[in-house]
Amino acid sequence: MFERELAATAAAMVAPGKGILAIDESSGTIKKRFDLIGVESTVETRRAYRDLLISGDGLAQFISGMILYDETIKQATKAGTPFPDAMKKAGILAGIKVDTGAKALAGAAGEQVTEGLDGLRERLAEYKKLGATFAKWRAVITIGTDMPSQYCIEANVHALARYAALCQEAGIVPIVEPEVLMDGSHTLERCFEVTEKTQHALFDELHRQRVRFEHLVLKPSMVISGKDCPQQASVQQVADATVQCLKRTVPAAVPGIVFLSGGQSDELATAHLNTMNAGKAALPWPLSFSYGRALQAPALKAWKGQPGSVPAAQKALYHRAKMNSAACFGRYKAEMEKDALAA
Repeated sequence: MFERELAATAAAMVAPGKGILAIDESSGTIKKRFDLIGVESTVETRRAYRDLLISGDGLAQFISGMILYDETIKQATKAGTPFPDAMKKAGILAGIKVDTGAKALAGAAGEQVTEGLDGLRERLAEYKKLGATFAKWRAVITIGTDMPSQYCIEANVHALARYAALCQEAGIVPIVEPEVLMDGSHTLERCFEVTEKTQHALFDELHRQRVRFEHLVLKPSMVISGKDCPQQASVQQVADATVQCLKRTVPAAVPGIVFLSGGQSDELATAHLNTMNAGKAALPWPLSFSYGRALQAPALKAWKGQPGSVPAAQKALYHRAKMNSAACFGRYKAEMEKDALAA
């Protein structure tokens, strides 16, 4: 019923040189970020911050869509325009986070499963009326001693597939996000092993639950050394391992891949994406970005809750979006950061 609409939305989400900005932090997460800059987290401060992100001039050159939170999709700009309407006018798609977070997985100490399937069909119908054209669900996979278990992987991909099927039924493109966490001391090789196993399981389950690969977007983590690993992989090693893993696991029918940053620094996340695109042979899908903190951090630091700092914050966001757009074509260079700073 929605096949043409879904295909058009998915294609727009991964248009050449464009990526997705994630501004779907829960109230608890954004409070932590506001605490770092000395700003109280209230309904109004959260609205004002999301307003500056959404209303920045020229972002549509580099940003195809933004993932919103339940509170945010129901808010409006300072001028009173609902956020989804303001985004549509600017040429940016509105997305919505629909999971309710990762919770402890019963019978699996230290592991988690993402919840939020109860009432999802009805919530998707509401979000579509509010203007959402795509959605996001994040699964969390932890690497550790005897982790992840096959039980944990299967529980998470089963939920992802059920979510994706409900999205497509509602005419909403699902972003499926199986995040293998950077937390830990694991090596690049161990991350590759876990990521490959998770993504194989994911696409097997998506197929079982009749999800059309042509009408979804994959948001994976990169294959990267754990934060506490004494031997950190190089940018080239991360790029090579990530592309190899994707080639082994992701069907060619998938319209595109948008990476999460997963705790990487702003510039490192850009460099990794750039190296994948600079050195790649022909791949069946474009490689782009769906960053949250790695796009927002400079803007948040520039803003500091001050209305007079909004232009500076928007300029910082524009710059990071532009850098990542260049990385989608393999054209990013570290000197571009310095040039922008000098300007």
